[in-house]
Amino acid sequence: MQMTGAQILMECLTEQRVDTIFGYPGGTILNVYDELLNYPGIRHILTAHEQGACHAADGYARSTGRVGVCFATSGPGATNLVTGIATAYMDSSPIVCVTCNVGLPLLGKDSFQEVDITGVTMPITKCNYLVRDVNDLADTVREAFAIARSGRPGPVLIDIPKNVTLATGEYEPLSRGQHGMTGKLGQLMKRSSQDFKAPEPDYRDIDILCDMIRASEKPLVICGGGVVRSRADWEFEEFANRIDAPVGITVMGAGGFRGLNKLATGLVGMHGSQASNMAVDACDLLIAVGCRFSDRVALKPSSFAQNAKIVQIDIDRSEINKNVETAHHIIGDAKRVLQLLNERLEQLDHTPWKDYVFSFKTVTEYDEADDRLTPSQVLDAIARIVPRDAIFTTDVGQHQMWAIQHLHFEYSGQLVTSGGFGTMGFGLGAAIGAQVGNPDKVVLHITGDGSFRMNLNELSTEQFYNLPIITVLFNNGALGMVRQWQTLTCDGRYSQTTLDRGPDFVKLAEAYGIAGRRVADVSQLEAALHEAIDGGRGMVIDCAIATDELVRPMVSGGSHITEFMVN
Repeated sequence: MQMTGAQILMECLTEQRVDTIFGYPGGTILNVYDELLNYPGIRHILTAHEQGACHAADGYARSTGRVGVCFATSGPGATNLVTGIATAYMDSSPIVCVTCNVGLPLLGKDSFQEVDITGVTMPITKCNYLVRDVNDLADTVREAFAIARSGRPGPVLIDIPKNVTLATGEYEPLSRGQHGMTGKLGQLMKRSSQDFKAPEPDYRDIDILCDMIRASEKPLVICGGGVVRSRADWEFEEFANRIDAPVGITVMGAGGFRGLNKLATGLVGMHGSQASNMAVDACDLLIAVGCRFSDRVALKPSSFAQNAKIVQIDIDRSEINKNVETAHHIIGDAKRVLQLLNERLEQLDHTPWKDYVFSFKTVTEYDEADDRLTPSQVLDAIARIVPRDAIFTTDVGQHQMWAIQHLHFEYSGQLVTSGGFGTMGFGLGAAIGAQVGNPDKVVLHITGDGSFRMNLNELSTEQFYNLPIITVLFNNGALGMVRQWQTLTCDGRYSQTTLDRGPDFVKLAEAYGIAGRRVADVSQLEAALHEAIDGGRGMVIDCAIATDELVRPMVSGGSHITEFMVN
């Protein structure tokens, strides 16, 4: 049947069972937004800024496990997505971004609001497309979604010139199971006998690892982001319990292994617990599942787990031996690899080794004062009052590390945070996406006064759509993490990290039509949390903390993992 490009796009999104789009309209994407009115089954969330739309699509994807979708117009609309796309790329989050460009006759002529967005985003997408022919549009959209969700997930961008959205072409419905094999890439993969399925692990590699585990006296397992992305938390927990090994958790792995499991040692790496980092140093077998050994985990690759045979399990072959040399590796989806390991392994016992590791497990204490809260007081109150299945989003900085250290996440997708790219301003947009995708859950956004300033305009989105997001603001009047580095490495010379300026965050929240509360002690914080949760309302809770609170422990980059700079 004949349809316009805009109609074909919307029909393909319907094929993908897309129920939500986050976006911001403009001139070149006008035809798409006009057609959107004919699809009442797809909810559109109008954000305050395109970056917020991209973060929202990302938060939706991470918290639901489905592909997130966002729309933007050409030029600055498209480039405003770039930080969000890079954030999704670094953390392997499946989103599809649809932009519309100037018409084909105007491309390459520096036309009004023209930008080569496929060129700009080529390094930060799994794949991107410029659709020049309306007859290629359906196959392109189908292929884009297949690529975004397959293998190691990630962002895909589709750029459609305005005249292509208006041109007519042939459209025929196609079942979703066939979508990955229709476009040009699909035809190429057919000829090479490949598909979009995850690689099946080599059973010989599985057997080798089983023998290595049986021979080990001091095994350690690291839970990385790949466990969360494959929703393999049940399989991972069974594996850890079966081999009776301590488990260190990366920032992106939070939720892949229950923080309250007796085998959990906490974070590993730069801000890792002493138990985790001492275990890395002393283990004789380190099994990293879905972990790429970034510089925040393997601080000094040459001496990382120097007494151990390192085994890496990852769906992406390019990550193997990229940062740390391994003794053995398995290519495959974490869920499938863990299923095969669990089928082959008997129950093991490593009590002496566990006793050694957990002798280093301590609780970080913060000095209390009458006029301010400590990070642990804030997070302890949250842990007591917020429902256990709540979703947490964070921005980036000290508050992020405090939250991940103190809160115990129980399932994949419960924590939505920017790990690889470290994007300040990520949290509120991500919270919007998480709340839209999970309307029956409490969503709590943890941020700092520096990060919150960056995208607080999305409070207008929260208010308009009546999203009961609770923002807990760690307000220390500084860019806390940078100030911490200046304290430790610059002899306390504080250059441009003091935030002795507005706004008044309570008045700001109220100006956006959202409740604001300023709290100075635990009882006030508890009352505010109860008010927000019991009333099902959005709220900004401003918590004053000391300017010079430190994230502890801390190991400097490039140092041996047990050389604590702050402990």
